[in-house]
Amino acid sequence: VQLQASGGGLVQAGDSLRLSCAASGSTFSRSALGWFRQAPGKEREFVAAISWSGGSTSYTDSVKGRFTISRDNAKNTVYLQMNSLKPEDTAIYYCAAGRHYTFRSAGEYAHWGQGTLVTVSS
Repeated sequence: VQLQASGGGLVQAGDSLRLSCAASGSTFSRSALGWFRQAPGKEREFVAAISWSGGSTSYTDSVKGRFTISRDNAKNTVYLQMNSLKPEDTAIYYCAAGRHYTFRSAGEYAHWGQGTLVTVSS
């Protein structure tokens, strides 16, 4: 699976953004997909993941109620809708493909996109 993330940008606190991750490869529809982020000077952290069917999702506590992950297998695309953005959400966001949506460690995801920068100003 090859992945390419897009949709990042500079926004103000409280604004919304939707990230997209387009995938190629025959195994997309059978892969769990996740979003991770990495802020300057920090380790890459899990944000959200979705099962291959789209029926199950997982979120880190800091984004619950604000972010929504979804996928369209017909379009080979996964999305991350981010609402009520905060300055602490500033990071490079990466999409990744893995075996199960409950996986939260970056090492458990085999395929990665190139990342898209989200900057939230206060």
